[in-house]
Amino acid sequence: MIKYKYMSSINPLDGRYSNKIKELSCVMDEASLSTNRMLVEIKYLQALSNLKIKDFKLNLKEKKILENILPLSKKDLQDILDIEKTTNHDVKAIEYFIAKKLKNTSLKNRLNFIHFALTSEDINSVSYALMLRDGLEKAILPSLKNILKTLDAMAKKYANITMLARTHGQPAVPTTFGKEIRVFHYRLKKQIAQLEAQKISAKFSGAVGSFNAHCFAYPEINWQNFSKKFIAEFNKQRKIKIYLNEISTQIDPHDSFAETFHTINRVNNILIDFSQDMWRYISDDWLSQKTVKGEIGSSTMPQKINPIDFENAEGNLGLANAMFGFFANKLMVSRLQRDLSDSTVQRNIASSLGYSLVAYKALLKGLNKIEINKKKINEYLNSHPEVLAEGIQTILRQAGVKNPYELLKGLTRGKTLTYADLDNFIEKLDVSASIKTKLRNISFKNYSGISEQLARKK
Repeated sequence: MIKYKYMSSINPLDGRYSNKIKELSCVMDEASLSTNRMLVEIKYLQALSNLKIKDFKLNLKEKKILENILPLSKKDLQDILDIEKTTNHDVKAIEYFIAKKLKNTSLKNRLNFIHFALTSEDINSVSYALMLRDGLEKAILPSLKNILKTLDAMAKKYANITMLARTHGQPAVPTTFGKEIRVFHYRLKKQIAQLEAQKISAKFSGAVGSFNAHCFAYPEINWQNFSKKFIAEFNKQRKIKIYLNEISTQIDPHDSFAETFHTINRVNNILIDFSQDMWRYISDDWLSQKTVKGEIGSSTMPQKINPIDFENAEGNLGLANAMFGFFANKLMVSRLQRDLSDSTVQRNIASSLGYSLVAYKALLKGLNKIEINKKKINEYLNSHPEVLAEGIQTILRQAGVKNPYELLKGLTRGKTLTYADLDNFIEKLDVSASIKTKLRNISFKNYSGISEQLARKK
């Protein structure tokens, strides 16, 4: 049975790709935003109580009452939306919802401390920081580490499979397929480490970042220290840390968000580069693709197995990067002490991560369908003996032969060469027999440098 919601989705992340991003959507959807806002408000009330403010104290039972507001049910989420229809303010709707939940409890006379001295951006800033961290830790990083693990295994598996490297698209010198895979593993590993080390800032300091209302009501409290400790409580047993931006306007300037997006942008560019290389290797028949029963490559050409997973990855990575670039540029700019243009933009952060996640999974799927085509790789190698010219002229330099580069250039440039041509060239050289023997022994296998060792290096 066709689900109408799927067919009516404008955004493919909510339709076609929805089953591919479940681990992301469950921590970055609208329900997650409401849940995190609620969590911040509740923990703030508990933290205020720990200050032992004479006007506001909670016993263990009352703290439990607050905790029991979560998790939010579908009815709770609908109630919040209904309140927002009247308030036209989503964070205020959370405050009113909490007050509604507490009005028949022992906390009914202390409802004024809900959202005390805060601005909505205090709640939003922490909430979005929590969501971004959850999205990274629970969806993006695990998927990237799966790619990293797969690349590591491929690099080792194909460490000694000699192939012809191409620079400027032209035959260059031998390398190994495993070494070329290791290049991408090495690059990706570095960016993942940077992503894991990323710290995400949040503000929690009132209307314009100066604790005006806080200090006016309770000047004896060091509110900045309070907020630093409050934010730090969200970091227990978490790798990516959130910290208080100590100097801000009404909003966090989102610099740390931009840093995060730039890192993911680099990750995605590395994987675009990788996808395009895989596409080319498949196109050249250096890699073959496993057939999947029932799959169709072309609506009219039955023989085709298209590299659709790498193409899908490339497209979604490009789309995600376009969004990351916009976010990084837009979110860092706000008029005076704040404008609201960042609000609607932040709601789309999950989409950029979603397109990235779809791409990562497509890439993994593609990698699991490819096999090395040794025959084609060897055929191409053996059809280009001229690439050994670099090694030959290097040995001739070592032997003191005059103008060896020019000699090999005249022999090889723009020409189709055979092994017999090389042998005749070597035979006519005015060098010792031992040098000639060394030159004749040069081969694709022994002229790949430390490619195999690099491929095995983690």
